[in-house]
Amino acid sequence: MRWLLFLSRLAFICGLFFLLTLLQLFTGWIKDGNLESTIITIGFFIGLIIVPLTLLCYLFLWMMGKKPNRFVPVWLMIANVIVLCILLFYIFYINSVHVQTLS
Repeated sequence: MRWLLFLSRLAFICGLFFLLTLLQLFTGWIKDGNLESTIITIGFFIGLIIVPLTLLCYLFLWMMGKKPNRFVPVWLMIANVIVLCILLFYIFYINSVHVQTLS
């Protein structure tokens, strides 16, 4: 199950880039446009696919009777769950602000 460990690490890195993207959005601390676009691409677009896919793999293994924590450290699984919660909260926040401005 080395692929699950690799996918978990990749999701963690994408989650870190997502948090950097949020920090950039609210503070604007990065002035280089190329670096900013790279961080946004990895954080939003790749992270939006990889993080939920990783958690679906955890869920699938759990439903098959295998414990994902035998292959992936628990702290890494918890970090990926936290990043997914933040990502979902941010998506719902953006959509609720957009709906309120239309009313």
